[in-house]
Amino acid sequence: MGNKAIICKDLTKQFGDFKAVDSITFDVEQGEIFGFLGANGAGKTTAMRILCGLSFPTSGEVTVAGFDVYKQQENIKKNIGYMSQKFSLYNNLTILENIEFYGGIYGVSRTDIKTRSNELITKLGLEKEARKLVGELPLGWKQKLAFSVAVFHRPKIVFLDEPTGGVDPVTRRQFWNMIYEAADNGITVFVTTHYMDEAEYCNRISIMVDGRVEALDSPTNLKNKFNTNSMDDVFYQLARGAKRPSD
Repeated sequence: MGNKAIICKDLTKQFGDFKAVDSITFDVEQGEIFGFLGANGAGKTTAMRILCGLSFPTSGEVTVAGFDVYKQQENIKKNIGYMSQKFSLYNNLTILENIEFYGGIYGVSRTDIKTRSNELITKLGLEKEARKLVGELPLGWKQKLAFSVAVFHRPKIVFLDEPTGGVDPVTRRQFWNMIYEAADNGITVFVTTHYMDEAEYCNRISIMVDGRVEALDSPTNLKNKFNTNSMDDVFYQLARGAKRPSD
């Protein structure tokens, strides 16, 4: 296989006596679309915060984009993009202002910001709307713009935290086309989702239950292993054994 974008060995995060993340081990390949699934309370958000350089593990060895999560958090932050369900855009700024603002935060030069902004607006077909406030955009357009902003600085990895919540199936499919394009350009995509049909679009998925990774494989292999045609069934077979309450 290729280079590893993420290496996670025995990652544990403990709060008092409670192990939110309990010794999980997995790798993610460069350019892979990796699904990170789990019911509410499974520990995936806690793990994701560590991978994004926002929290320290209690123990374990973890590198993200080649950087150590204990000692090189700032390097990690410079080499990743992040998008959440809330989109992180400023509704009271225009489309162009949002792009320029995030380009500046991510350290893109002014010259590159100008060139890439024009390319992005043309690519999204938003030439006429470039000076519109983001708050005036439909939800699906906000979503596409938020993803574009998250990869504007050409990060090695983009983390997508339930990015398609609340949008219709057609828009979700269009959004996944953008994810495929990013992966084709060598960006690793690490995505959490509650939609099991989206799990089918990933190269591999892991499923967390009670702080542990209980399954990790391609969607096809997991369906074969659990003797079902549906990722929903795979998920339910694993999640129904959970002992923790959901959030």
